[in-house]
Amino acid sequence: MIRALFLCASLLLAAASAVAQTPAAQAQAPVPAAAAAPAAPKAWSSMSAPQQQLLHGYQDKWESLPPERQQALAKGSQRWLSMTPEQRSSAQQRFTQWSAMPPEQRQQLRQRWQQFKSMPPEQQQQVRESFHRFRQMPPEKRTELRKQWRQMSPAERRSVTQRPPPQRHGPR
Repeated sequence: MIRALFLCASLLLAAASAVAQTPAAQAQAPVPAAAAAPAAPKAWSSMSAPQQQLLHGYQDKWESLPPERQQALAKGSQRWLSMTPEQRSSAQQRFTQWSAMPPEQRQQLRQRWQQFKSMPPEQQQQVRESFHRFRQMPPEKRTELRKQWRQMSPAERRSVTQRPPPQRHGPR
């Protein structure tokens, strides 16, 4: 159980930090190359007035942005506008934490996010459930589990995270 909790906590914390970027943050983050056909340019006029207002700082240089960046900014602005005030506040807080991280730590989190995204959906769900169980634990128990994790050698950590999770029986 400790293995599953540590793995999921590590992956989901990385995911939360890496994914929860505001539109301004997305403008600074590199856009992954599209695996399929190249993105078509997004016309400024095709966006809604709230999107244009949110992205007003890009209006003068919009036509010179790569189509992938235009698409990412448009999608990010849609996502931002669909959030509740609480979600926006949470996203802004995570972005502030992300910005304060050293580049090496950001890269490590990006890699962990890619690891998570490459897992089969069932395994992703197991990680989410384990993370949820971890978050529901009392703070003292979480602190103890983190302490145990820090005391493990890299080989012990690998051993713990690479074993299949124990089978649970009964209701969850």
